[in-house]
Amino acid sequence: MGHREKSKDRKDKRLQEISLLRTIPYSDHQRWWSKETIAVVTGGNRGIGFEISRQLADHGVTVILTSRDANVGVESIKVLQEGGLDVECHQLDVLDSSSISQFSEWLKENYGGLNILVNNAGVNFNFGSDNSVENAQQVIETNYYGTKRMIEAMIPLMKASTAGGRIVNVSSRLGRLNGKRNRLENDALREQLSDVKNLTEELIDGVVTNFLQQVEDGTWKSGGWPRRFTDYSVSKLAVNAYTRFMAKKLCDRVDGEKIFINCYCPGWVKTALTGYAGSVTVEEGADTGVWLSLIPEQAITGKFFAERREIHF
Repeated sequence: MGHREKSKDRKDKRLQEISLLRTIPYSDHQRWWSKETIAVVTGGNRGIGFEISRQLADHGVTVILTSRDANVGVESIKVLQEGGLDVECHQLDVLDSSSISQFSEWLKENYGGLNILVNNAGVNFNFGSDNSVENAQQVIETNYYGTKRMIEAMIPLMKASTAGGRIVNVSSRLGRLNGKRNRLENDALREQLSDVKNLTEELIDGVVTNFLQQVEDGTWKSGGWPRRFTDYSVSKLAVNAYTRFMAKKLCDRVDGEKIFINCYCPGWVKTALTGYAGSVTVEEGADTGVWLSLIPEQAITGKFFAERREIHF
């Protein structure tokens, strides 16, 4: 059996283990949440976001599913509400600051805030062997800046809790700094982004600004950027770095007001984002995001996960 086959075999076995774990209910002493626990899931009207919403609601959390198209969101929650789940929907466009402000006001007025934020909204325009950067601006704006905007807007609305607030950023192994097949080739930049102690928001913003400038100049191919799905990979690289930066920024909050932030890779899931070419089911893809949202007595923050295991950035 070759290396690729062995790797696939290990992953299949791990997914089987997780499938079994999902059938084991949380015990009463593990359940820090209740119906009053509020989870916001961006891009929740389809794919992984919809499945994360379904699984969280199935565990007894009240879920606010957001959708850029309000009508699509309404149709999406009908399926879940008919199953007896506590799910609400609201229009939200992570590209639009006014839309985020309106959502924040509505959330505070109707629910008093939130306990869990899952940043799932994202776009990808490349499939198969494609690697166009024609839509790089939209990819970066949605996947990175949209995630940032939501985190900045939701932190003041996080409810006080002994369990701490939870932020989960849906990311990708394609954005790993040291990935074997899709790594950032710029050694100096990779070293800077790996230095968590000195990592700054300005540095991360500068990285994506530099990438977009090279896209505009037509010089991006020689910039040392990841070679596969370059714009998407850079956007997720930035999300990963921002997750680590925010974990450092939030770490000194007092007990009762702590916020834990992590990111995870759902895998190559069979959704519209992958052109339905993925090898992972939406149930499997959503699992680690739900697990991170609900993990009991969580003191984990600033980490990257896949298949319920920590992986390297």
